[in-house]
Amino acid sequence: MRLGFAVKPLARPELRSHDGRRWQNGPHLSVSLACLRDVFAYLAEAGIAMYRMASDLAPYATHPDLPQFGGQLDECREELEEVGRLGLQMGLRLSFHPSAYVVLNAPDPALAQRSTAEIALHGALLDAMGMGPEARVVTHLGGIYGDREGALARFVDHVGGLHPSVQRRMAIENDDVRFGVADTLWVHERTGLPVVFDNLHHRVNNPAGWPVRDALAACLATWPAHVRPKVHYSSPRTDWLVAQRRVGEAPEVRRTRWVYHSDYVNPFEFIDFLRAAEGLPAFDVMLEARAKDLALGQLRDDLHLYAPDLARRLEPAPDRGTA
Repeated sequence: MRLGFAVKPLARPELRSHDGRRWQNGPHLSVSLACLRDVFAYLAEAGIAMYRMASDLAPYATHPDLPQFGGQLDECREELEEVGRLGLQMGLRLSFHPSAYVVLNAPDPALAQRSTAEIALHGALLDAMGMGPEARVVTHLGGIYGDREGALARFVDHVGGLHPSVQRRMAIENDDVRFGVADTLWVHERTGLPVVFDNLHHRVNNPAGWPVRDALAACLATWPAHVRPKVHYSSPRTDWLVAQRRVGEAPEVRRTRWVYHSDYVNPFEFIDFLRAAEGLPAFDVMLEARAKDLALGQLRDDLHLYAPDLARRLEPAPDRGTA
């Protein structure tokens, strides 16, 4: 089982995940790929074999008002192949998760078109890197827009309009408010897109009371037989949210929302999750914790300490001095 994290390595704050400069400064995919090579070197050192790349890897490449950025992928073909070969040699499982403004089922044609272009770009990047079928572009189903059935049908229609090469790169995920596991399975039946099970989203958006094991099993079964499934895992944030006011004023303490990701992963709940999955197909886990790679390292240590039998399933990692 591989454990992964998203975008920014916090243990190495000097590393950049991509070229984050504003458009006025001429950011470019070539700079992002140089950053990515440095991140890959860190992943090898840390024994991490799963990584979600920045959604802005090719900055402004699909921006409708900045056509000067549209040719980055073609300009970096050789560099993409080189970085892809490096990732394959390392056994890395790579992915993208486009940002919240990518809404494929939007009733606004312009927004739907921009979303389509963004998903197609991410798929093309993975293709240009020569990644295998495990490398996916994970997206939510989008908004309801006052018509739940129509929104789901529109998502299916828009997926059907994508090039098959883009469809092969896609995966869908249950969300925390609108579309749960049952909805993603409905879409899978009509599109063939595999489902990434998100444990926290299922906890807060499970109106039918579907047991975790059953929901997880149904999602794992949507993946092709030759592709290892992946899931998203996070713990809900339980600490107080404090907004500091001016000097001398009492801080404002806000109630948490259980959809917020915690800094680290509760190891005991994660152990229970893995034990509940006994007998199901093997899967990889993308950790969506605010402490990112620090949370991954802590969880790996915790598994060695509290569940060594489960720790033995992990990808080989450096000796971290744990029991």
